[in-house]
Amino acid sequence: LLVRLALPAIAAQLINALYNIVDRIYIGHIPDTGDLALTGLGICFPVLMFLSALSALVGMGGGSRAAIRMGEGQMEKANEILGNCAALLLVISAVVTVVFQIWKEPMLLLFGASERTIGYATDYLGIYLWGTVFVQCALGLNNFITTQGFAGFSMATVVLGAVTNIILDPIFIFGLHMGVRGAALATVISQMISALWVVRFLTGSKAVLHIKREFLRIDWKLTGQIASLGLSGFIMQSTNCLVSILCNTTLRDFGGDLYVGIMTVINSIREVMTLPVHGFTSGSQPVLGYDYGAGKPGRVREGIRFVTVTAIVYTLLAWIAVIVSPRFLLSVFTNNKEMLNVGEHALNLYFMGFCFMAFQFCGQCTFVALGRSKQAVFFSLLRKAVIVAPLTVLLPRLGLGVDGVFLAEPISNVIGGSSCFIAMYLQVYRKL
Repeated sequence: LLVRLALPAIAAQLINALYNIVDRIYIGHIPDTGDLALTGLGICFPVLMFLSALSALVGMGGGSRAAIRMGEGQMEKANEILGNCAALLLVISAVVTVVFQIWKEPMLLLFGASERTIGYATDYLGIYLWGTVFVQCALGLNNFITTQGFAGFSMATVVLGAVTNIILDPIFIFGLHMGVRGAALATVISQMISALWVVRFLTGSKAVLHIKREFLRIDWKLTGQIASLGLSGFIMQSTNCLVSILCNTTLRDFGGDLYVGIMTVINSIREVMTLPVHGFTSGSQPVLGYDYGAGKPGRVREGIRFVTVTAIVYTLLAWIAVIVSPRFLLSVFTNNKEMLNVGEHALNLYFMGFCFMAFQFCGQCTFVALGRSKQAVFFSLLRKAVIVAPLTVLLPRLGLGVDGVFLAEPISNVIGGSSCFIAMYLQVYRKL
């Protein structure tokens, strides 16, 4: 059951990554200006991460809460959760679009843009923000399709959007000579198609849970319950946003635009490498939550063991792939020789001890699936806000220079990942 639900979730996560990954690949190979354009796009990462974090807050929290209600046989309560989440995502989209459009240029300068890259960053973000409502609905509500067991339909959501993006990107970027603006427009159109697919499914006859008009409202008490479970996912992604800002600004100060561009490429590689394990653990949450709600602790323990072993094996293989072929991975995103030469060393530093990420993901997903929101939130904050963020600022100033920025991540993986998994084992696994 875990494999049946998780494999489509993994495929969905990977294909979803193609929205931004394909943009970076095409932009990085624009003649003459590709390196600066790619760096400008990297400055936008914190904003894109924050938008994903908002959809995770609502979608992951609502999906996990709905799975527990379904396991308890309370279908009407599960439908109410879905309607509340849909209304909440629409309100969030409207507020975020207006606020970020007004403040986008000073915000991007604060996030690490320079005079050479600010134009590319504002061109991309200015168009991307108009599609915020589609991003929120496609990412946030798609969790409810997976929760109902329709993993194939969930995967189709992102397949539709990703294929559209892959087709439109070269047309807009190169054919119509729109550059980064073309990449943003292609992404907006693609997310719109994905969002329409999700809404059509959740209002159709095949779904178990439906978006119903009577539930399409915000109940603040219910919103608090949803947010308590989605908060860990939100914090994980929003602290990634914080770390990305600190990395960009520190690298700009210690190494210049070249190193900001290298971090953009490394983040792209990390995104591809982590998505399979993230998709696998996310796909396991409905199973663990349902079995927990149905009072089957033996099945929950069995699921935790299987997820843990699979995640460790995968992250070890991913780390080996980076060690064996760092230059090849970098060349997918850029043909700039200086970025390739300097980037090899940085990539190897960044991915040291990558296997410890498995422990973070396994512990985190178990806490979320079983409704242990406080523990999930704590360990989300520990790894990024308490460990990575301070180290990103301190290590370069202690004589390590730009290497200190790339070393902060593996240090946090070892400390944060181990702590999260040990706590999950002692507080959850042994007590089940």
